[in-house]
Amino acid sequence: MLNALLYDESGFIVSAELVLIATILVIGLIVGLSSIQHAVVAELNDVGDAIGSLNQSYYFTGFSKQKSFGGGVAAYTRGSSFNDETDDCDNDQCDIACDAPVSEGPKTL
Repeated sequence: MLNALLYDESGFIVSAELVLIATILVIGLIVGLSSIQHAVVAELNDVGDAIGSLNQSYYFTGFSKQKSFGGGVAAYTRGSSFNDETDDCDNDQCDIACDAPVSEGPKTL
């Protein structure tokens, strides 16, 4: 019975075929994940551009009330304003890039 089990090759997968299939699957997985990464980065860049293009400037006037009798100010509030300036990296004004390649120098201790 042990010899029959040892020499039985039905359903046996050759290891070279298994390595080839696994290699193809891993390469396909890497390409797919890279494509997903580029799509997600592009969408997040679009969201950042949309938020950066919002104008958050505002102003409101103050309020004051004069006293009915005796003159003077009964109550007042001050107004306020804010002017939204363009930030450094709004709407892709700055790029993130790698440094240029440099040649390898001598090793020092």
